[in-house]
Amino acid sequence: MTDRASETVKVGDADAGQRLDRMLAAHIPSLSRSRLKALILDGQVAIGTKTLRDPALAVSAGDIIKVTLPPPEPAKPSAEAIPLNIVYEDDELIVIDKPAGLVVHPAAGHAAGTLVNALIAHCGESLSGIGGVKRPGIVHRLDKDTSGLMVVAKTDRAHRALSAQFANKTESGLERGYLAFVWGAPGRPKGTIDAPLDRHPVARDKRAVREGGRAAVTHWQVLERYTGEDGKAVASLIACTLETGRTHQIRVHLAHIGHPIMGDAAYGAGFRTKAARLAPAAGRALLDLERQALHAYLLAIEHPVTRDVLRFRSELPADLGRLRHALAESPAGPGDRK
Repeated sequence: MTDRASETVKVGDADAGQRLDRMLAAHIPSLSRSRLKALILDGQVAIGTKTLRDPALAVSAGDIIKVTLPPPEPAKPSAEAIPLNIVYEDDELIVIDKPAGLVVHPAAGHAAGTLVNALIAHCGESLSGIGGVKRPGIVHRLDKDTSGLMVVAKTDRAHRALSAQFANKTESGLERGYLAFVWGAPGRPKGTIDAPLDRHPVARDKRAVREGGRAAVTHWQVLERYTGEDGKAVASLIACTLETGRTHQIRVHLAHIGHPIMGDAAYGAGFRTKAARLAPAAGRALLDLERQALHAYLLAIEHPVTRDVLRFRSELPADLGRLRHALAESPAGPGDRK
């Protein structure tokens, strides 16, 4: 039986001998095991008048265990009325089209003005007490200067289900697609980059391809090639899909194969001189961009409750649309289009 502020579980024969926290997690899907462990340690779990404070306690058949659910704490960080481009929303999740320049989560140097601040304000009381605090559940991120689609959980169960999808991408059917304008043009129409990533040995805020790092796989396909004023390929538009979701993965992988993303100051700085080969309009569009030319255009997930596959697409934002138009309208003529 369940009421607004508690959950009650009767231990069956099949549950006897299990750890308290594990057994409760199996019977109360709305709460994660870590959340239940915290409630146990906080004295919120009892059999009758006896408080249980050991998450590893072996339960006995016939025990009737009550879990008291304190009201979620106020959201931290605070709510901020920041406009959001909402693509889809229901009681469990929200999909937004993030603009470039918006930081996802508060951190050093970005204590406010983030996507999380905006979501707390937008969702208000519809947010569940994720981890005991009213806040949106971030299951994946986009870099500050990467635009495009993101899904965020509004409930504990959505948070767990979506996190599992992002952790087991090949099994869940999760799809994430990106469009990247890169310097140069690969000699093949498509390929796969399988190169492990780890922290950069010198610049600790960057990532690098390093032996012994975490597995990282990116599939890519050339969509368009653009010529410079000399008539030779100077840039291309590439579609990327991810098997893994490592920090800066696409940016590092494309730079690794010699085609860094245009406008990427961290991983493509050595290619700035190539801007001289661009037609004037394309050069101006790149200069005006002031960010890496990367956009998360495709997202497909399985709904955490209905199990329906939700698929979303996002058009190029205005700044990348101007860059694409300028590159395609080069005086030397457009390159090959696939």
